[in-house]
Amino acid sequence: MRSSSRVLPLSVLTALLLSQVCTGIKWLTLSHTPASLHINQSHHCKLLPGMVSSQAQLCRTNMELMQTIIQAAREVKKICQKTFADMRWNCSSIDIPVDATKYRPDLDRGTRESAFVYALSAATISHTIARACTSGDLRLCSCGPIPSEVLDPGYRWGGCADNLHYGLMMGSKFSDAPMKMKRSGSHANKLMHLHNSEVGRQVLRAALVMKCKCHGVSGSCSIRTCWKGLQDMTEIAMDLKSKYLSATKVVHRPTGTRKQLVPKDIDIRPVGENELVYLQSSPDFCTKNEKQGSVGTQDRQCNKTSLGSDSCDLMCCGRGYNPYTEKLVERCHCKYHWCCYVTCKKCERIVEKYVCK
Repeated sequence: MRSSSRVLPLSVLTALLLSQVCTGIKWLTLSHTPASLHINQSHHCKLLPGMVSSQAQLCRTNMELMQTIIQAAREVKKICQKTFADMRWNCSSIDIPVDATKYRPDLDRGTRESAFVYALSAATISHTIARACTSGDLRLCSCGPIPSEVLDPGYRWGGCADNLHYGLMMGSKFSDAPMKMKRSGSHANKLMHLHNSEVGRQVLRAALVMKCKCHGVSGSCSIRTCWKGLQDMTEIAMDLKSKYLSATKVVHRPTGTRKQLVPKDIDIRPVGENELVYLQSSPDFCTKNEKQGSVGTQDRQCNKTSLGSDSCDLMCCGRGYNPYTEKLVERCHCKYHWCCYVTCKKCERIVEKYVCK
C-alpha cells in the first residue's frame, strides 16, 4: 500500500506561483512550512513557498538540506524580532503571510532595515547548516577540519568542530541565488543585497572561536580538549545590529567602466567590506504608513525609567503614554528538601506598565 504524501494548504500552493516573480529574502516564507512535512521526495520541492528556480533545483539535489534551511528561516524571524524588540522598528515586517506577493516596503526598498535582514539571513542559514553538520543531521557533511595551529601544553585539538566551510558554501549558494537572477530587481538593489549578505557571512566567520572542555582527575583540568565552534546566533545578531546602527548610505554611480555602490556623503573612498550599506532613508517608524512600511508605535509597550531606545520618550515619539496594571503570579518562598526536590509557593504582585498613545 502506497503511503500518501502530505498535501500543503492552498495558501502555500498560491505562494508557489508567486515565487516565480519574487526575489531576495522571499525564501523566509519557508518558516510557514508545516513541521509535519518531511522533504524526502523531489516533488516536495515544488510545494515549498518563496523559492526561485535555482533554489528549487538545489532542493531537488540536496533534499535533506531543506529541513535545515526551513529551520534557518524560522530562526531568522525569531532572532530579528528579539534583537529589535526595544526599537521603534521591531522587525514585525519580516512576519509576512505565506500568500503575500512581497514584503513590506521597509524590506522591499533598499533601507538599512533590509540591510540588516539580508545580513542576518545569510549568517543564519550558514550557521544553521554548519551546526547541522556537527550534530549529524546532514549526511553530506561532518565535523569541521582540525586546525593546523599548534596549541599550548595542556591543550589538544579534539571534539567536533562546527563545519563553517560547508555552511558558508551551501548557505551562500541558496541565499544569494535570487540576487543572481536576471530579473531580480534593479542592479543597485542586487549589489546592495549581495554586499550585505557577505557582511553577514564575515561576521559569522569572526564568530568561530576556540571552545575547550576540561579533563583530569577530580576536575583538575590538567588537559583541555578544544575545537572551533560558532557563537550563538543571538550574539552574532547583536554584532550585526551595531553595524545596522552605523550603516553607510550609498549611491549607485559610475566608477571606471561600470556602476558601483559608493558612500553618498564621502564618495572618495570605496565601501568598506565589513559595513552594512543602504540606498534609501528609513521613516522614523513613529506613525503608521503603509507606503513606507511603518506600522507605528501606538500601543507598543515602553519603559518609563529607561534612557535607551525602549524609553517611553523615544518609543512613543513624544505622544505620551498610558499606564496600566498587570497581576503577575510568580514562584516564591522556595525550599529545597533533602533529597531531592524543591517546593515553592505562589505569590501575586501588581506591576505598573506603560503603552504608547
